[in-house]
Amino acid sequence: MIHIVLYEPEIPTNTGNIMRTCVATGTILHLIEPLGFKLDEASIKRSGVNYIDKLEYYVYPNFLEFKKKNKGTYYYFTRYGKKPHTSFDYKKSYLEGDIYLIFGKESTGIPRDILKEDLEHCMRIPMTKNVRSLNLSNCCAIVIYEVLRQLDYLDLLRTEPHKSPDYIIDGIEVNPKS
Repeated sequence: MIHIVLYEPEIPTNTGNIMRTCVATGTILHLIEPLGFKLDEASIKRSGVNYIDKLEYYVYPNFLEFKKKNKGTYYYFTRYGKKPHTSFDYKKSYLEGDIYLIFGKESTGIPRDILKEDLEHCMRIPMTKNVRSLNLSNCCAIVIYEVLRQLDYLDLLRTEPHKSPDYIIDGIEVNPKS
């Protein structure tokens, strides 16, 4: 399985967008407390666009509890990473077990003491010197789709399920609304 881990996320709309991305990609979400919001806030539900009931997610009181319950390869995303996210062989990791893509809180990222334990798996999404980082939900989407690309998108749909495969040409809807 592929997992996204948010270490102490602070902004509800970012987490809501990430929830939607997880549903769209079949990815499991893990949230490490404290959270900067309540999970039942309207902003989370609005960002999740009513897909939250299809989301598999877990909440942990701290990173240590998360690590006790989840084994696999951990990848850490940090502005201090020295390798691009595309430099890893996610397919190899996937064949060996679960993949955990770990992202830090918006204001300060993942603590150094956690990162120092596994420098080999610390990475950065390349960008110009004009910004220190991208939006958290954008980072998650960029990275999960790189992992999925390397895995040939697993069982994700490659066509729109509610329109015919030739919809652009024939305009036929598979399940037209009454």
